[in-house]
Amino acid sequence: MAALTDTRVLLRKLKGLPHFIPCRNRVKKKWAATQPKISSTRLALQIFDMTYGTQFAEQWPPVRASLLSEQKYGALVNNFSTAQEVVAGLEQQGAFDFVQEAFRRDCAAGPGVDGPGTSRDPSVVAGPPCAGAPESDSEPQSSGSLQDGRFPSLSPNIKCYVFPKGDITRFRPARPDRSGFLGYYLLDAASVLPVLALDVQEGHTVLDLCAAPGGKTLALLQTQACWRLAANDASGSRTARLRGVLQSYIPRVHCSEDKVRITSFDGRKWGELERETFDRVLVDVPCTTDRHSLLEEDNNIFKKSRTKERQRLPQLQTELLLAGIRAARPGGEVLYSTCTLSPLQNECVVERAAQLAQEELGISVRVVDLAPLAGLFRDVFHFAQGLRLGELVLPHLAANFGPIYLCRLQRVG
Repeated sequence: MAALTDTRVLLRKLKGLPHFIPCRNRVKKKWAATQPKISSTRLALQIFDMTYGTQFAEQWPPVRASLLSEQKYGALVNNFSTAQEVVAGLEQQGAFDFVQEAFRRDCAAGPGVDGPGTSRDPSVVAGPPCAGAPESDSEPQSSGSLQDGRFPSLSPNIKCYVFPKGDITRFRPARPDRSGFLGYYLLDAASVLPVLALDVQEGHTVLDLCAAPGGKTLALLQTQACWRLAANDASGSRTARLRGVLQSYIPRVHCSEDKVRITSFDGRKWGELERETFDRVLVDVPCTTDRHSLLEEDNNIFKKSRTKERQRLPQLQTELLLAGIRAARPGGEVLYSTCTLSPLQNECVVERAAQLAQEELGISVRVVDLAPLAGLFRDVFHFAQGLRLGELVLPHLAANFGPIYLCRLQRVG
């Protein structure tokens, strides 16, 4: 009993000395194996600073700032809704249709007048090859898709509204019309460029190999030129989202199974399923999605658990592009696009796929020069200079679209 009393007296004396006995669990954080030491977005920024900082040099700081800023959108008008009312509403907000303005300028220039873009050698290997990519000894071939240095046509049915440079006004959410269809679809306006570059003509059969979530598929249908459209995506959940988009914008009569076929196959196998079938093929591949990787933790490919998936992207992209080349008929054209600045996922994939198509499949492809197309839209988008192949829209604070890379290939054998 005496010992217990002495202990109580000792504890009272120690009460005023809180640091005498360490409290090990007082502010102890949870130690979890899954807790990241660095966020995915911060890791993406560090990697981009190292790679893109070297690639773009003094151009990288403004591009970096743009990627970290709020993205600018465009409103793709739905021609299957009350389009005239939609257009009037968009123009009242101060937006303008950048596609139709270029279309009118192109028509006014007349045949035989050079477009505003500069000419570029359209050979598959137009500069030093990518690291690890063997050099090609094929002779440069001029493109049969360019006439007098001008891009052949722009679809008169694609209407996409944007606000002027420096104007950061947001579009209002689209509302259903009397028939229940939404008037416009909000997307990165630069993502309309691959559809314009694909140059779909009346009666063409078209394959959208990686279609979800559906913005480019919707733009293809707005051309009203596709005789048949196959829209595919390997993900079943993303395909369901694609169906939902089309149901909200396209009447069933224009989206019936005999006109629009939606599938969930592995796109890499498509060349075996339907070989030499399509007039036009859009291959908008999965990529690092640079802007999303810098701003969103959710579904970020820079998560530690997705490192191998990220490293395998160039191989996946090459296989998808090869499948698209095989699916195109001789004389048909393939449009490769990404939403990344990475040359390993852009030019290098095109070069590697062209080489493998020749060596393993006996298929020859050549690159169509898109400089005239880019020249039509230099007042709206900021294009990178000095690319060996294709065109790249760089994010810019005054016109914060992109990044979007696009390269057009013609199958010649």
